Amino acid sequence: MASETPRIEKVSVIPPRTLRVKWRSRAAPDAVDLTGWIATGGDILAALTGRDTFRRAEVGNYGTAVLWDEGDLAIDAAHLLVLAAEQREFSTDDARRWQKRIGLSNNEIADLLGISLSTWNAYKSGSSAIPQVVALACRAILRDPVIMQAHYRPRKTGRPAA
Repeated sequence: MASETPRIEKVSVIPPRTLRVKWRSRAAPDAVDLTGWIATGGDILAALTGRDTFRRAEVGNYGTAVLWDEGDLAIDAAHLLVLAAEQREFSTDDARRWQKRIGLSNNEIADLLGISLSTWNAYKSGSSAIPQVVALACRAILRDPVIMQAHYRPRKTGRPAA
């Protein structure tokens, strides 16, 4: 079953390239930085580099998009929601839930991410901030399990052969 299209209730601009988006289905608004989206949009999105154009963002298409310049430029709500989710903090609780969902041990997670066991444990305990690159890898693995399958090597019990 297809998921419901996200709906935008209200949008405001936080200079230089961030939108504050109030969703109809979420209590908390998101601040979504569109700098990377605009920078990779080529000539089509070049007009959004101008402050005057960007600040004219408005909700359109019955809450399914943010529009600029009377609809000539737009980002749909589904992509805006993906950007928002990717930009949210990846907390210690998120790390614990992620590990439980993929079902790997602490050692296997450390091996998969290319970090030490103590570093992974520090992320899970909250004594060390989780870097963006780790959050990016964890989210990508959830979206596409083939990424994990390509890099995961199960640990074998016992001592290695002499």
